[in-house]
Amino acid sequence: MNSNSVIVSNISKILIPIVLVFGIYVVVNGADSVGGGFQGGAVLSSVFILRYLSEPSRELRLDLLKLAEKILMLGLLLLAAFTISRSMDMGEKLGGIWMLALNIIIAAKVSCGLSIVFFRYVFYEGR
Repeated sequence: MNSNSVIVSNISKILIPIVLVFGIYVVVNGADSVGGGFQGGAVLSSVFILRYLSEPSRELRLDLLKLAEKILMLGLLLLAAFTISRSMDMGEKLGGIWMLALNIIIAAKVSCGLSIVFFRYVFYEGR
């Protein structure tokens, strides 16, 4: 792919906000319906890929992305421990908040993980 492609760059810049809003919608809507964390995280990771396609010269710090993924995993485990230590009968309001928080953490973790896989392939394996 030509890294200076004006068409790819402009289309990616147009698609990034649309994909971002759709990914957030999938995560938030997943607390009440099918879908949620994993699917929304996969959509949100495509924002990182589109950003790379639009501006390949901008530097991305994989070490910060890996650190964020580890912190999110720790948050996910702590949230699970908090939930197990309490009664599973949380009620509708607290259960909805818990499910939304869980979906957000899972989406962020999946987004980081899939982005790391993509960029590791692009920067290390693809050369």
